[in-house]
Amino acid sequence: MNGVGWIAAIIIGGLAGWLAEKFMESEMGLLMNIVLGIVGAVLLNALLGAIGINIGMGWISYLVAGFIGGSLLIFVARALRR
Repeated sequence: MNGVGWIAAIIIGGLAGWLAEKFMESEMGLLMNIVLGIVGAVLLNALLGAIGINIGMGWISYLVAGFIGGSLLIFVARALRR
């Protein structure tokens, strides 16, 4: 979980998902925001790790990764719906 515990991952993931939701002008609920932030952070860390980039550890890097990853997930979901 990138140096944060499960409770912190849920809180930070929810915040990151909410930020991504607002940035991408999407309408989702609290549970989806948490899932979006956590999955987005894990996905982005895996993608960056595959090309040799490490964004660091801690809650700030988890928040940034969750926001960017969540925004990418929203973008991909919209592209697949069309």
